[in-house]
Amino acid sequence: MRTLTLKLAAAALAFAAGGAQADITVGINLGTTGPGAAIGIPTKDTVLLWPRKLGDQIAHYVLLDDASDVTAAVRNARKFVDELKVDVVVGPNITPNALAVQEVAAAAQTPMLALAASASIVEPQDEPKRQWSFKLPQNDSLMAGALARYMAQTGIKTVGFIGFADAYGASWWNTFSAAAQAAGLQIVADERYQRNDTSVTGQALKLISARPDAVLVAGSGAPAVLPQKTLVERGYAGKIFQTHGIASPQYLQIGGKDVEGTVFPTGPVVVARELPADHPVREVAVQFVEQYEAKYGQGTSTQFAGDAWGAWIMLDNAVRRAMRFGKVEPGTPAFRQALRDALEQTENLTVPNGVLNLSPQDHQGFDERAVVMGVVRDGKFSYLDEAPKP
Repeated sequence: MRTLTLKLAAAALAFAAGGAQADITVGINLGTTGPGAAIGIPTKDTVLLWPRKLGDQIAHYVLLDDASDVTAAVRNARKFVDELKVDVVVGPNITPNALAVQEVAAAAQTPMLALAASASIVEPQDEPKRQWSFKLPQNDSLMAGALARYMAQTGIKTVGFIGFADAYGASWWNTFSAAAQAAGLQIVADERYQRNDTSVTGQALKLISARPDAVLVAGSGAPAVLPQKTLVERGYAGKIFQTHGIASPQYLQIGGKDVEGTVFPTGPVVVARELPADHPVREVAVQFVEQYEAKYGQGTSTQFAGDAWGAWIMLDNAVRRAMRFGKVEPGTPAFRQALRDALEQTENLTVPNGVLNLSPQDHQGFDERAVVMGVVRDGKFSYLDEAPKP
């Protein structure tokens, strides 16, 4: 039986198999406190389930909390690359922090496997800093396209938009604007709010005055609830849509009856058990959900937890191939380069939220198999339908 050694000090958690010196060191930066905690906590819980090996190598995981703060995220990243000489960085789990850490990882020529959503983390690939960056969550453009097509097919013609006043909101504005135009939708209002705001009454009133058929809230985790509750309280009678960033228990708990009926694009893992039997991701997604919920309880699995399990699968697969590239030793620049190259060559790898096919031009790698439409029904995230195809 393998022994799990845990060392907890301040915001840092490090663990390894049997207390042995690790062959591969993984620096994991998550926001387990602060506004991003609804994403960071299930991610951390998944990391604690990661097997203690990557490929045939013993793995040493070092987990730091950035408190959802950009400055702390950069400080953690510098500790990883300067002091610990990690072989790969996993995280951060919110877009502004991932964009900041990207600079540090690229300068150190260390692969970064982000757990944040914005496509700006990996696009365009012609910028050198992004050549070391990969990410698990679906690109916003993939989700926005499916959402806009669903809106159009269900009779929506005009849409109001309210999103985070940061890179996540900006990315969704850019991608949804393009998707809406392609689907024949008209955006009639554009509002922003901060993740830690306690009131969005002014923004909600402006949205209502524009009289859109629907409103899209481009937020994630618990902070995505505030605009929706405010719109409902102020009497907005149109349809409210959300992004794939909402799929956490906190959203449901805080939202209560005000979020019933919300439609959103999501990864397959969120509704794994309800997927059609022939869905290509169903088997892997259900296996993960059952493992996670056996540990943490019924209904606790999230999109973010599935992304974190996908990160381990992706790393395990890449490490096996990187070790075949030649005599490369973990802890060296040659291994980090080999691992980066192996990640970029990932093919037909099924993870809980889709099937990955990466290339020098695409460091995310999902296609339409990574998107379904979900709905909040009876206080739970439920399967609604296959996402409309382009």
